[in-house]
Amino acid sequence: MRELRIRVLAGVFVVAAVLSWAGARLWNSIGTLPSVPLAAPIVLALIAVVLTATALSLRGRFRAQRERRPEAKGVDPLMAARAVVFGQASALVAALVAGMYGGTGVFLLELLDIPARRDQAIYAGFSVVAGIAVIAAAIFLERVCKLPEDDEHNNGAASPA
Repeated sequence: MRELRIRVLAGVFVVAAVLSWAGARLWNSIGTLPSVPLAAPIVLALIAVVLTATALSLRGRFRAQRERRPEAKGVDPLMAARAVVFGQASALVAALVAGMYGGTGVFLLELLDIPARRDQAIYAGFSVVAGIAVIAAAIFLERVCKLPEDDEHNNGAASPA
């Protein structure tokens, strides 16, 4: 399984932001711009919390296994792999959604004198922050589940495709 790459996530974010900004300008010029929902930052924040809780739980279980504690519960490798895949998928979607709301938020900065648009700009800003939190939690989860042998076998060389 390949690691998350910050450059890919940043690229997705930037492309989504530019397209969203351009789309918001076009949409606003021909009609009404759809609103930024209050639920967007809340859902992203909940995903970040779930990813962080999963990472902390797995880290504790791995530590207990390494220390050979008698009460240590084993970690099913398939469950850990699923958690990492969930984290990677969440990070990609969060980069896309955060970029989309970031571009919309930048467009809404021109309309801060309208109270409803100001609220939407705030929601968009919180969505970007929550999206970044999802990405950080996914990277943390990936680091927690990384096998020590991965570093020894690669020795800094590129992994095969």
